Amino acid sequence: MSNSQHPVALRVERAAGDGTRLLATVMCLPLVDGIFPALVLAGALSGPLGVLEVGLLVFGGSATVAVILAELEGTPRENVRSVLGIGLVLVPLAAIEAALAPTIAGLVDLAIFERFAALVILAVAAKTASARVGELLPRPGAIIGLGLLASVDPAGARLVMTLDGALVARATAAAGAGIAFALAVAWFGPRLREFVVLDRFRFGSAVALGVFALSLLGLVPSEAPIALAVLAITGLFALDPGEDSEIGIGVDGASRSGATEPSGGATGYDGNSANNGVDVAVDESDGNESDDPGRFEDRAPWL
Repeated sequence: MSNSQHPVALRVERAAGDGTRLLATVMCLPLVDGIFPALVLAGALSGPLGVLEVGLLVFGGSATVAVILAELEGTPRENVRSVLGIGLVLVPLAAIEAALAPTIAGLVDLAIFERFAALVILAVAAKTASARVGELLPRPGAIIGLGLLASVDPAGARLVMTLDGALVARATAAAGAGIAFALAVAWFGPRLREFVVLDRFRFGSAVALGVFALSLLGLVPSEAPIALAVLAITGLFALDPGEDSEIGIGVDGASRSGATEPSGGATGYDGNSANNGVDVAVDESDGNESDDPGRFEDRAPWL
């Protein structure tokens, strides 16, 4: 993705393309990859805090924010309509998968499967934090498949369809929380583009996902909303009203507010003056940047 450089959204963009299709793919990916059913089976929706954590971290999260702010180019009303259209598909699918969960639960050992569900969330957190680390990890669907094989318990198999109305309601609420979060980002998008630094929010979201995974493993008290607190603090730290965020910088390196570079100052990699501490190789003979393609390959992958 040209603007956000979010590792997960970058991979999805190759198959999607258009901003609305990309957003729909990113938000529905937990349903397709099996992440959401795994969390349902692991008991992540056992209470109101779990519903909020799944909705904001799984269906919402940094990938959703990155796509809305960097790829949706319409007015706030148009973007809100796009999100509502996605919600008409996302919420019913989440309810259907939650309705099937009790039947699947009779086929597996939930104590073992919960550990694999936590591993899936940790893998997603790692992929969110770093594209290079994500390349070394298996896909979430592969981890869930291994979890099903390792935890299958034919002795407890039940062929009868069971429906847990309360579980379906909580799953619907989780999907609704994710849609509500996306609606808020879409409506306030013009202001958020000026103040939000996406990389900060992305790393904080990865930490929140990691804390959520630890709560599934029982290493962090699940009664305390630690993951939600981390996400809230991340949102505060991602706000930077004093500087242009990375999606507030134009293609030519100039700020959208119309600020220009000082006379005679070389332009650095991040669009600011070269004296901001970023080392850029400059050919002193003609004042242009060096054509060496490897001068940034040691930099962090998100830059």
